[in-house]
Amino acid sequence: MKIKMTSIFVHNPQNAFKFYTKVLGFVEVMYNPEANLAIVASPEEPKGTALLLEPNDNPIAGNYQKKLYETGIPCIVFSVDDIDQEYKRLSELGVVFKEKPALTDYGILAVFDDTCGNYVRLIQLVEK
Repeated sequence: MKIKMTSIFVHNPQNAFKFYTKVLGFVEVMYNPEANLAIVASPEEPKGTALLLEPNDNPIAGNYQKKLYETGIPCIVFSVDDIDQEYKRLSELGVVFKEKPALTDYGILAVFDDTCGNYVRLIQLVEK
C-alpha cells in the first residue's frame, strides 16, 4: 500500500496553488479553479505523492485549520536535503518563517507560514 495523495485545508485553493507552485516550486498535477480543485506534487517526485489543496469551506475543516494555526502546529512536514539553502531561497522570495532552522535530536527543523492559513514544517534529517 502506498500513499498516493494527502490534503491540507487552505483558505483559497487558487491562491494556495499560486503559492505552492510559484514560491515553493511544486508542479501542477491538476488545476481546475472553477471546481476549486488544486493538486500539486514535488518537482523531485512529480509522479509521487500528490498534495490536494483542499478548501476549508466547511465548519469542521475551517475550525480544524484555525485551531492548528492558533496553536502553532504545522499541518504538514516537507523533507529537504539542505535546509539552510531552502531557508535562504524561501526567505528571499518573501516567505515568513515562524521558526528559523534549528538542530534537534532528530534533524534540523524550520517552520514557515504558507499564506493560506497553515504552518509548514521543513526537516533535514541528520545522521547520527
